[in-house]
Amino acid sequence: MALRSNLKILTTCMLAVRRPVVLENSCSTHRKYIRTYTPNLTVQRTADLNSFVARTHTCGELCSAHVGQEVALYGWLQYQRHDLFVVLRDFHGLTQVILPQDEKCSQLRKMLSEASLESVVVVKGTVIRRPPGQDNPRMSTGEIEVLAKEAHILNTCKKLPFEIKDAVKKTEALRMQYRYLDIRSGQLQSNLRLRSKIVMKMREYLCNLHGFVDVETPTLFKRTPGGAKEFVVPTREPGKFYSLPQSPQQFKQLLIIGGLDRYFQIARCYRDEGSKPDRQPEFTQVDIEMSFVDQAGIQSLVEGMLRFSWPEEKGPLQAPFPVMSYADAMSSYGVDKPDTRFEMKIQDVTSQFREVQLGYVQETLRKPHGCVKAICIPGGAKFIKRKELDSMQELVKQQYNQEVVPVILRADSSWKSPLEKFLSAKLKESLTEAMEAKSEDILLFAAGEHIRACSALGKLRLDAAAQLEEYGVPLRDPTAFHFLWVVDFPLFLPKEDNELELESAHHPFTAPHPEDTALLHTDPAKVRSQHYDLVLNGSEVGGGSIRIHNSNLQRWVLQDVLKEDVSLLSHLLEALQSGAPPHGGIALGLDRLIAIIVGAPSIRDVIAFPKSFRGRDLMSNAPDMVSAEDLQQYHIQVIPPCTESSGK
Repeated sequence: MALRSNLKILTTCMLAVRRPVVLENSCSTHRKYIRTYTPNLTVQRTADLNSFVARTHTCGELCSAHVGQEVALYGWLQYQRHDLFVVLRDFHGLTQVILPQDEKCSQLRKMLSEASLESVVVVKGTVIRRPPGQDNPRMSTGEIEVLAKEAHILNTCKKLPFEIKDAVKKTEALRMQYRYLDIRSGQLQSNLRLRSKIVMKMREYLCNLHGFVDVETPTLFKRTPGGAKEFVVPTREPGKFYSLPQSPQQFKQLLIIGGLDRYFQIARCYRDEGSKPDRQPEFTQVDIEMSFVDQAGIQSLVEGMLRFSWPEEKGPLQAPFPVMSYADAMSSYGVDKPDTRFEMKIQDVTSQFREVQLGYVQETLRKPHGCVKAICIPGGAKFIKRKELDSMQELVKQQYNQEVVPVILRADSSWKSPLEKFLSAKLKESLTEAMEAKSEDILLFAAGEHIRACSALGKLRLDAAAQLEEYGVPLRDPTAFHFLWVVDFPLFLPKEDNELELESAHHPFTAPHPEDTALLHTDPAKVRSQHYDLVLNGSEVGGGSIRIHNSNLQRWVLQDVLKEDVSLLSHLLEALQSGAPPHGGIALGLDRLIAIIVGAPSIRDVIAFPKSFRGRDLMSNAPDMVSAEDLQQYHIQVIPPCTESSGK
């Protein structure tokens, strides 16, 4: 009890808030503040950006209400116009500074007009109104300028590898090599600050409104069976290694078994796999676990948290979010994370092809789960050329071992396709009507095993949408946010390298669907799970499940179904025997969620110091070599990779 009490007190102290006392003033940014600790009170507050520092104002807040005031601004030199004025920039915005033209200020004028751009300066002066007709509506401070009276250069700047302007194009490698410069850009500043605000609102919702306890779990742990590859950390004990956790999964279950009831953490997680636009070796997730909860409870909690923390400028979220089964997602979209912002759904045309005398079609339909599926690409013939169609067909042939046959509807609605001579006019008309196709559309047909055919068409659906958008066809609204719950996943899937063996579809701690428990011992491949994913605009932004809380069931899943070494999880199995309550949770991928909200093409645009596509830190050149002497204390010796001789 004492430990739980101390954890809750710590969480409360971390969430101390500032309440503003708003003073009457025509400028909304002029406020003073008092500090209070009121964790149970939700108030509208605005941050005091000038507390504890020497400046009087930021470079982004001065307005007409400040005219006549003496101010002190600190920032970087963004722009110089001869010896007439300079523009000063900080994290908050830009302010134009007028250089006085009288002789006694010649030194000040010379200093600011000749200083290198990006030098750090302090300017003190008077706020004045801009001359009539010279307001700049593109600047938040565009009504005013500051007449400089005093200035000092706090630090000069050398010639930089790129200009600090959002409009200047830079390679991602260059941006990451000089990340401390890239962070000065307005877009990255905005992304990081929005991320901070959203996380703070999430903490407020979970802790202040719903009694969750923020608990930090260890980073050094042991290998977890199944799942992604883990980073290993050597120790001074010969042959003994820590592993960096893929997630705090075991720890959060143990906290619930310990009676904490409601846990969350902004957790750092690690996976030893290559980076992608929406994935990298180290990442952050909003980790949540609760006692005595079901799927609906977790879904309601997450929807409430997202609505509470959602940026106002993005518009309100509508809840509850739609729910779709895994089977429906695969049948209609070919993926388990469908982008529902556009149609082009997969259609089943198996019945129309049953009498078609095509050998490979009839052979397919005689097999288990054999079917014929199709999608319609509206207006595709106007934009997608034959070469591009061939490339799309080859892609799914290589990736899914699935043949796809295209049909191009000419302007007169006649067919252009290898299928044309095998189909009657009546059948072609029936298929055109079933697909709701029009002239200059493209139809893609796939005959094969259900999942494989749907997966291939799902891939082509997304590729076709991307190609149409390149030609200016609006399909996926970048300002729309379509959340979706996908449920009823399989509990197990065949392993890619051996289809006779099973692996966890989610992770080995996921509970089976109550309606399928009878199949666990007879046909585990058909068992659905209590696993649920949260999808946003075609990306998985969260995944969770109701957990197995029975030790015998957990042991059977690990040992008999997954063939894992249960000794690696003996601590968890023992804990489950100690009065473990029913529990469940979820983890939201914070990096991916923020990237979608701000419209960033990669999660690296919302992480302060990300890793490169190959998992490297280009700024510090990590990972780096370690001397043999340092490795010796960890009982490690680096063996050079074997290379074949030139004659072999």
